[in-house]
Amino acid sequence: MSADVRLGYIGLGNQGAPMAKRLVEWPGGLVVFDVRTESMAPLAELGATLADGVADVAAADVISVTVLTDAQVRDVVAELADHARPGTVVAIHSTIEPDTAAELAEQLRPKGIHIVDAPVSGGAGAAAKGELAVMVGADDEAYERVKPVFKQWASMVVRAGEPGAGTRMKLARNMLTFIGFAAACEAQKLAAAAGIDLQKLGRVVRHSDAQSGGPGAIMVRDDTSPLASDHFLYDMFVHTRGLAEKDLRLALGLGEAAGVDLPLAEIALRDLADGLGVPHERS
Repeated sequence: MSADVRLGYIGLGNQGAPMAKRLVEWPGGLVVFDVRTESMAPLAELGATLADGVADVAAADVISVTVLTDAQVRDVVAELADHARPGTVVAIHSTIEPDTAAELAEQLRPKGIHIVDAPVSGGAGAAAKGELAVMVGADDEAYERVKPVFKQWASMVVRAGEPGAGTRMKLARNMLTFIGFAAACEAQKLAAAAGIDLQKLGRVVRHSDAQSGGPGAIMVRDDTSPLASDHFLYDMFVHTRGLAEKDLRLALGLGEAAGVDLPLAEIALRDLADGLGVPHERS
């Protein structure tokens, strides 16, 4: 990418501000805007140019958008589209509706404006260190233009597919996070009823997840169909299935004794074998 490419950033909240800060030394310069004037001041101190509104940011070549809602994204993109030149790339980092990016990309294609959906994972701390993961939905030309920009704040840049694919990947990733949180709440409920110190349990969980990789450790397959017996994962996942079902039954027994309902554990016992691709033989 040419060094004279100018960057824009709209939305300087908890996620957007640290991402934008890593762009202030971009050779072509950075222009920023947020409806809260106080959010722009730290970027100005670092050398960014402050815009008076969304329309002023439209002069940039690659524009990042990190606002809160799908409606806000649509409003910002509509205003940018009224002022942006052909060839401009608008990258949406907000988590939006699954069809929004594809719809916007189709609408703006006749104007030569590229829409990229590029939601991120890792939080503000990872953004500040340049260690986010970004899931990119983009056409070929737009992806090549945004990749060096994204690498300023992301240590993992994954192209999920065409516009819209980044959002679909992010929704699957976040679903796992929040189901995991619900499972953690259920585990704490069982532990509390069994007289276990929840702070100590939390320390053990964080330590062991750092070693084992947590749920991501099993996400190494190309599809979700049952594994053939000669697949390299088959024996490992049969072993995992056996350990999991034994421990889940023991936990459910403890829950019954303690008078605690464990619906997520029951679902896990019912569905894990199929999910791993090593279902039990059914008569």
